[in-house]
Amino acid sequence: MQPSIYDFLFRFSAVLWEAMPFVVLGALIAGILEEFLPQEFLTRLLPKSVLPAVMIGAVLGLLFPMCECGIVVVMRRLLRKGLPLSCCIAYMLAGPIINVVVIFSTWVAFRDHKIGPEMVGFRVGMAFVIACATGLIVHLQYKKYGNALLTPLTAPPATPPAETNEPVAEQPRQPFMQRLGNISATALHDFVDIMVFLILGSVLAAFARMYITENEIEVISRDQPFLAIPAMMFLAVMMCLCSEADAFVAASFTKLHLSAKLAFLVLGPMLDLKLILMFTRVFRLRLIVTIATSVVILTLVLCIGLHLVYQANGWTGLPPSALASSTSP
Repeated sequence: MQPSIYDFLFRFSAVLWEAMPFVVLGALIAGILEEFLPQEFLTRLLPKSVLPAVMIGAVLGLLFPMCECGIVVVMRRLLRKGLPLSCCIAYMLAGPIINVVVIFSTWVAFRDHKIGPEMVGFRVGMAFVIACATGLIVHLQYKKYGNALLTPLTAPPATPPAETNEPVAEQPRQPFMQRLGNISATALHDFVDIMVFLILGSVLAAFARMYITENEIEVISRDQPFLAIPAMMFLAVMMCLCSEADAFVAASFTKLHLSAKLAFLVLGPMLDLKLILMFTRVFRLRLIVTIATSVVILTLVLCIGLHLVYQANGWTGLPPSALASSTSP
């Protein structure tokens, strides 16, 4: 009993402390956006057409780089600042993958395996496709249900009344220290609001890590390659790793097919236990189910399709080091 308690506490603290700095950073950025980003500024920059706007949302991570732990609070503030829900969803899903830090960490993790460029290209490409497709699906849902998909704390403020010819009184400029206090108050509110769900997610992830081993996943990959993809997707949801570190975990599965590693690296930053619980503070159940279903199905289809392409061309999908170890006596 005693070693199990220690093991649980170690795994729980590992998930929690890994995620907390990024939640703090996300809350701080959210406070800055709330204070300094003018209302409707982003919507004026976006194209009127839905598809180009969603595609821009999917690459916003290059401007606002965040891992999945902190991106929820940033996304919520962007939504309240007028960014369309479909663009916010695309940013929330792709942002933890399509940013400079994660792209670089993925390349470094697989550099010695001689498949760094392939892993980076496939990971970014799949994330972009899944984020855009999910954003378009959410757009259709939003046209039907509107702000009923969002919690009261997330729904954008009501549309202001139509403009009149009467002059609008200019708001007095606030002192710097007062604006700094506003940023701190917003950041603290978002941090406390999200931390409850992060702690609950960390507890569930710690239990999952105690009963799921990497050896079991590797055996499945060797004996049942098509089961390895959903198995790695399940592992990604349970382990709740940060997107800036998960590539090194995936790289440790040296005998795992490239398609299964991608399933782990693409799904994890978009959907895991702590994120699902954090979503409940932001989205209604209907929207959470829509996002989860879309992301899971698209990841599964794309990774299986990639596996079939590799199989049809006779490509192994394994790093040279794994091939050398498997052929050596």
